[in-house]
Amino acid sequence: MRPTKKERQRLLQETIQENPFITDEDLAGKFSVSVQTIRLDRMELSIPELRERIKHVAEKHVEDEVKALPIDEVIGDIIDIELDQSAISIFDVKKEHTFKRNSIARGHHLFAQANSLAVAVINDELALTVKVNIHFTRPVKAGERVVAKAKVKKQSWSQDRTIVGVKSYVDQELVFKGEFEMFRSSPTIEGDKS
Repeated sequence: MRPTKKERQRLLQETIQENPFITDEDLAGKFSVSVQTIRLDRMELSIPELRERIKHVAEKHVEDEVKALPIDEVIGDIIDIELDQSAISIFDVKKEHTFKRNSIARGHHLFAQANSLAVAVINDELALTVKVNIHFTRPVKAGERVVAKAKVKKQSWSQDRTIVGVKSYVDQELVFKGEFEMFRSSPTIEGDKS
């Protein structure tokens, strides 16, 4: 038996509080209602759409953290960051990011998400990509959400280089991986992290 509207809206609020990054489509499936019903429920409850929720969470945590580039130049939405440690971003692939013929995402968008995340995780005013080794493991289609996870693998205190590994996933499936050698304007003092 489906819950009443009041009960559904209560559960909807709880679900979004637990996971602010859940999509309207996922909510519709969870509550066995249409996406339009979820949108109407959100409007009645004054819950912003996903993009606004992501921005709100990211702005609270990220804006003061990122040093190497303005937050609006990051491709995707950073949802978590610990400078010189790790970072996570979300990128929703839309029709304009794909080839018209087959709706497969153009590789430069996935690369740009990973590269900008590798820059953002560096705790320095200047971070530039020196060298990259990347691998696309499966095509990404319009409508899919790409979650990129960056992890600082190695920092050299004697040089001005940091190695950042980035892996991107769609529903826990690896779609992209790369190792980014980053130049930083000031050498780190923490030494090797590997």
